[in-house]
Amino acid sequence: MSNKICKGCGVVLQSSDAAAIGYTPKMEADYCQRCFRIRHYDDVVISMKQGIDSDAVLQKINAMDALVVWVVDLFDFESNLLPGINRHLLGKDILMVATKRDLLPATLGNEKLSQFLLRRLKEEGILVQGIVVCGDLAAHARREDNASVDEVCAAIAHYRKERDVVVMGMANAGKSTLLNAICDGVDLTTSRHPGTTLDFNSIAMEGYQLYDTPGLTRMDSLLTHVDDGLLKTVIPLKPLKARGYQLKGNQTLSLGGLVRLDLIRCEQVSCVAYFSERLPLHRSKQEKADVLWAQHYDEILSPVIGEREHMKKFSYGHVQEHKLDVVIHGLGWFCIRGDVASVDVYVAQQGNVTFRKAMI
Repeated sequence: MSNKICKGCGVVLQSSDAAAIGYTPKMEADYCQRCFRIRHYDDVVISMKQGIDSDAVLQKINAMDALVVWVVDLFDFESNLLPGINRHLLGKDILMVATKRDLLPATLGNEKLSQFLLRRLKEEGILVQGIVVCGDLAAHARREDNASVDEVCAAIAHYRKERDVVVMGMANAGKSTLLNAICDGVDLTTSRHPGTTLDFNSIAMEGYQLYDTPGLTRMDSLLTHVDDGLLKTVIPLKPLKARGYQLKGNQTLSLGGLVRLDLIRCEQVSCVAYFSERLPLHRSKQEKADVLWAQHYDEILSPVIGEREHMKKFSYGHVQEHKLDVVIHGLGWFCIRGDVASVDVYVAQQGNVTFRKAMI
């Protein structure tokens, strides 16, 4: 049996079962057929969005004597958090690398962003040794005015202490993209499809080994449950364009058929939506929202996940003193400012919603 590893996803190559991971019709190939099709055609032959055992990945990392580089997607920050990560990785030094800074509005200053990250980590009881914020790694990692790569390399050198380095994080956080940027001559498979990396992938560095790992999965992220064909629609690939609304009375904002946001008794309220611009937003009076959703779900209100009757409700009380983010795990968030008596959010039953003090 061959022990040759796919250079793209880390899985063992095999030529006996075309329906299984690692298949290649030519054993002399460097990449499995799945990676080949993702890289050249953006076509996922086998979807692994829900096929990775996150607990097994964390246990394997915990057994390694290594610095942990924890890659976190800033756009999808709440879905990328791992409450209890310090318990899963006992005694491990953790360096957080926050990716996709370039998707966030340029008006968000780095100091305010850093304060947000430190506050959320403190609220979740997560301890890290350091934080590096990265942007534009996919297209312009080596551009002269992009210091992200040098900052990551410097931080790894500072915290490594003669140990190996293991890179971990949620699916689609940008781990392989980061590694392609910091490692000369490495070409790991990257795509918008969660679950691209399937096994631990060792990269020889100067004096140590650097490991890419399979993306962890949070089952309460809608990104985990959306059809692969919709990923181009729900994942933003360029800087977010804020869509703002001035609201009075009882108002409803519908994000396709994925999210319904009811804002009750608005007084001089602004609501700004930060989602992929390919996802349509519909504004209506809250009193008419039930009829709209009953008659036009999966028609005007699309795309959808599951049945409308099975959507789950999340509620927040009076909003008045500070800006509130209503974060839809895997999709983006609404930022509400002003006097709102109550906030109700409906999402697919697999999803989750976080209410937080505003990032922007």
